[in-house]
Amino acid sequence: MQPAHLASVRVDVPAGFAFAHLSDGRRLGRWALGSMDLTPGEEPGVWHGISLFDGSAAEVEIRPHAGLGLIDFHLGPAGARVPRVSIRVTPGPDWGLPETCCLVAMTTWRAGWMDEERWDRTRRTHELEVLLFKAQIETDWSRR
Repeated sequence: MQPAHLASVRVDVPAGFAFAHLSDGRRLGRWALGSMDLTPGEEPGVWHGISLFDGSAAEVEIRPHAGLGLIDFHLGPAGARVPRVSIRVTPGPDWGLPETCCLVAMTTWRAGWMDEERWDRTRRTHELEVLLFKAQIETDWSRR
C-alpha cells in the first residue's frame, strides 16, 4: 500500500504571493476539485463546500504556517478532522532559481478506508490540481 503521494510544480511568482494564494479558502475553492465553491464556516479557518465528483459536502480546516512555508489542510467533520493534505511553498532562491519563482509540493496521505480506485482518483486529481493552481496563481500575479 502506498501511504502518501506528492505532486509538485514550479510556479513563476514569488513564494509569498503563492503562499497567500494557497492559504485562501475562497481561492482553494476554485482549484480543489473535492472542495469546490468554499464558503467560510462559523469556526475560524474552517470552510464548507462540495465535491465536484459526487456533490457530497466538503469541510476543510486551513492551517497556514507562514514561517515554514507550510499549509496543512485538515479534512472531515468537526472532531474527526485529520491533516490529509499539506502544501509546502519554497522560495526559488533556495534552489538556485530566481526570486520570481517558487517550488510547490502537495503531499497527500492515504486514509485506511480508501480502496485502490479512490486512491488512484485522489492521486490523479492532485496531479491536475497543481497545474490548476499554478495557472491561477500566475494569472493573478500578472493581473496585479
